[in-house]
Amino acid sequence: MTRIFVIAGEPSGDRLGAALMRGLQELEPGIAIDGIGGAEMIAEGLDSLFEMEILSVMGLTEVLPRLPDLLRRRDQAVAAIAQTGPDILVTIDSPDFCLRVASRAKAENPTLKVVHYVAPSVWAWREGRASKMARSVDHVLALLPFEPPYMKAAGMTCDFVGHPVVAEPQATAAEIAAFKTQHGDKIALVLPGSRQGEISRLGPMFGEALARIPRDARVVVPTVPHLADAVRDMVRSWPGDPVVLVDASEKRCAFGAATAALAASGTVSLELAASGTPMVIAYDMSWLSWQIISRMMKIDTVTLVNLVAEAKVVPEFLGPDCRPGPVGTAFARLLTVPSERERQAEALGRTMERLGRGGEAPGLRAAKSVLAQMPK
Repeated sequence: MTRIFVIAGEPSGDRLGAALMRGLQELEPGIAIDGIGGAEMIAEGLDSLFEMEILSVMGLTEVLPRLPDLLRRRDQAVAAIAQTGPDILVTIDSPDFCLRVASRAKAENPTLKVVHYVAPSVWAWREGRASKMARSVDHVLALLPFEPPYMKAAGMTCDFVGHPVVAEPQATAAEIAAFKTQHGDKIALVLPGSRQGEISRLGPMFGEALARIPRDARVVVPTVPHLADAVRDMVRSWPGDPVVLVDASEKRCAFGAATAALAASGTVSLELAASGTPMVIAYDMSWLSWQIISRMMKIDTVTLVNLVAEAKVVPEFLGPDCRPGPVGTAFARLLTVPSERERQAEALGRTMERLGRGGEAPGLRAAKSVLAQMPK
């Protein structure tokens, strides 16, 4: 029986892992899958080694206080890999944790096949990461169509498998109409992040920015279950009579019904593109983290829609530019000026097409790519 060990360290990786698990189970019923994941992977049958949320920390200075526990969890994961003896180890994104696990696991068992899901963004910054990763990774699953050449140049094999967001269900016209009947025609979708640190850092600024949006806009804030109480406490002082959503079907309806969205930088921009929702992207981090990362950047946009569509149509406010005044003004303009929303529409559609919409489900493509790495 084939045995796979899968590690995801944050919600976006959990979604990728769940789609991969579905693909693996479709191709090989009865396959054994161990590892670390969140709610979506657990729903597909994973018995997670520990709670994935322990690993959901981002930023150079933000990691330091958590380092002893993260190192202990790394060792715990390495021990579990040695105990279960998988044919293939699949690490999903979260490179600071996952690649350290892969390196140690590979050192203990040099014949272990290691697949990393989500190519490092060497086209954006720190190009040396690919060569370093190649020391412990055999094969890469790329989400973006232009990434395989970078991975192959570093000495790894790589398949473009697309992004599972293109295969995720979208709200129907009837569901969208019902949502608008309940919450209003002008929906201001607000997404301040999927990690506690992001919520704490971006939430207050987002709340201030909302003071500039139209009074007839209803603020809707989708979140993940373990952050729901913190988000509800945070939005009590926000304008727009905010409603917090946790249920997946309600969140899908909110994405479909939204007039526009204000979101933290990350994979959520692709979810918004999938629903055709125009957006403003904003992100900030500690001063030290920004000083270090901004000096390493090789590109002038971090928004995935802008990168994949090759058109800088989504406004973004990063680091020092992530302030209530300009962010709120841009969001208000998107909510009130139809031509601003129309300007993004073509790029959103082009992004989904380039990521594989209309083709084989990316999770199934990823599963085929993983099983092709089985030791001969």
